[in-house]
Amino acid sequence: MAMSGGKDDGSPMMDMNTTPLIDVMLVLLIMFIITIPVATHAVNIDLPSPNPPPTNIKVEPIKNKVVLTYDNKVLWNGQEVNNGQLVALLQQTLAMKPEPELQFQPEAGASYELAAAALNIIKASGVTKFGFVGNEQYSEFGKSANAPPAK
Repeated sequence: MAMSGGKDDGSPMMDMNTTPLIDVMLVLLIMFIITIPVATHAVNIDLPSPNPPPTNIKVEPIKNKVVLTYDNKVLWNGQEVNNGQLVALLQQTLAMKPEPELQFQPEAGASYELAAAALNIIKASGVTKFGFVGNEQYSEFGKSANAPPAK
């Protein structure tokens, strides 16, 4: 008992089987996709070079002092520096063996914002020998030389 699933009149099939053709076309498509280089998009940006420390600012081997002035200037051993120069000078101190002590001395009228920014730069640099200088004048309220007289 054979079962037949369609018309079987003994004539040859007239429809073309397209499955192998589609398989070959898909393989060729995949090969072309793999061989085509991926287009890369690039944006050229001219980055500024880091500020090298000026040659006239010295890093002392024993101790260095960072002073914040009342008019929002940062001084390194008495010479004015910007934030980029301060970072470079701190990196120079870290390269020295033994590491020199860094003294931090804000003046009485220096802004808290400048002090916080300078302390963040110092902390981020990884300096380990660090100390505050000049706090003795504020040990008692109203006793500093720069403090206004009490009313």
